[in-house]
Amino acid sequence: MAFPQDLLDSLRRAPDAVAFEHGDRRVRRGEVLDLIGRFAAGLRAAGIRPGDGVGLATGVTPEGWAVQIAVQTLGARAVGVRAGLPAAHLDAVLDGVAAVVTDAELPEQAGVRTLPIGPELLAAHEEPVPCGKPSDLGWVVFTSGSTGVPKGVAYRFDALGEFGLEQRAGESAADYRRFLLFGTLSSAVMVLHAQACLLAGGTVVIPAGLPDFPRILPRLDITAALVTVPRLYRMLDVLREEEIDLSGLRALTVAGSPVEPGLLAEGFARIGPALRQGYGQTETGKLTVLGTADVAERPEAIASVGLPVEGVSLEVRDGSGRAVPAGVTGEVFARTARAFAGYWRDPPLSATVLADGWVRTQDIGRLDERGFLYLTGRARDVVIVNAVLHHTGPIERALAAHSAVDQAYVVAVPDERTGEAAHAFVVAAPGCEPDPGELRAAVAAEVGEAAVPASFTVLAEVPVAESGKPDKAALRALAR
Repeated sequence: MAFPQDLLDSLRRAPDAVAFEHGDRRVRRGEVLDLIGRFAAGLRAAGIRPGDGVGLATGVTPEGWAVQIAVQTLGARAVGVRAGLPAAHLDAVLDGVAAVVTDAELPEQAGVRTLPIGPELLAAHEEPVPCGKPSDLGWVVFTSGSTGVPKGVAYRFDALGEFGLEQRAGESAADYRRFLLFGTLSSAVMVLHAQACLLAGGTVVIPAGLPDFPRILPRLDITAALVTVPRLYRMLDVLREEEIDLSGLRALTVAGSPVEPGLLAEGFARIGPALRQGYGQTETGKLTVLGTADVAERPEAIASVGLPVEGVSLEVRDGSGRAVPAGVTGEVFARTARAFAGYWRDPPLSATVLADGWVRTQDIGRLDERGFLYLTGRARDVVIVNAVLHHTGPIERALAAHSAVDQAYVVAVPDERTGEAAHAFVVAAPGCEPDPGELRAAVAAEVGEAAVPASFTVLAEVPVAESGKPDKAALRALAR
């Protein structure tokens, strides 16, 4: 089935059911299908053809979602354009784009044709019929660019169709009766969760303002939502002080980075079986899931990111590329039909990550004999002190295990004496004041004296990047 045929069919099946709640506005599934047909006709009239790149610089609205599906229906390549990009990043994102559909003003230096969402683009209508070939690129999702120019993660239409198959098989209609959509439509994981909701026959709920977790969940009768790890930690801060009824919640997925085991256990206790930890990457989609049932059966799995989801194979390999036995640490490789095709216009970088149908995740970890995946760090999250390489993940875990520490983050900063030095930032556990001497001793006992950070800083909260993940670039700036 050609993508996005399954989504179009889902909208046709129940035209009077509500697809989107956008503040006080209700948009029925038949109306969304009509929007897709109007956008497709308007884009075709504007000269968009199969294979063209179309930038999408829209807010989180029903129209913003519908125009992406219209672009992909035409067999064109949808390219998300995140708001507020610096000029150099915007140039990289718009490389190869024929036009940008927008409901806002783009900087003049973008230098591409803009197609405003309005009467002219929506004047005509055509029956939406997917035109993309399975091997064509249908979506390019750009990374945040926190380590340089953003990378464009490119998906073929056949992989996009595989996401639909996974969602129909894995997400129940009850779980996705009402999914909370917020943030940006340039986020692959947010768009895919919204897609799962619509395929399940549910309603995508877009709040009028910034969501106030966890209070917004019962207020809007949300059954499914996605949160980053820092947002989960803030939710726990609230739940320690307030009694909030989360019994209607069916699926709260926390993703972006591993959750500290003690805080994940607290999350399971306070939020219940709706909470699940997901691990994946933009390049692969979802790879593993950990839920309360997994931990009840295997308590030590609380330190893992769970078991592979259907259609995913994982291997841990050593430095020479050979698979290692269970329990041995190495680099995690993943194989899935949902994997990306490569990085946009960057074959050399693609070749370093894609090999023989496998994706090199660049995450370090191990598999146990039951198949649970335990992550220990990123291949690139290292600090080299006196020519000795240390992964920051084990240092962070040693710090987070201390009773006075709620969260811990370690970054590498150039040092004139040792080449690089590790600097630690911790958020104190409620009512605690971490003692630097005790923290040094905890790291030394766990990973050795040579890995002890050069400094320890207590923060009220960790800075968060636009991606929703802890902002290690900001922490490096503080360390300097």
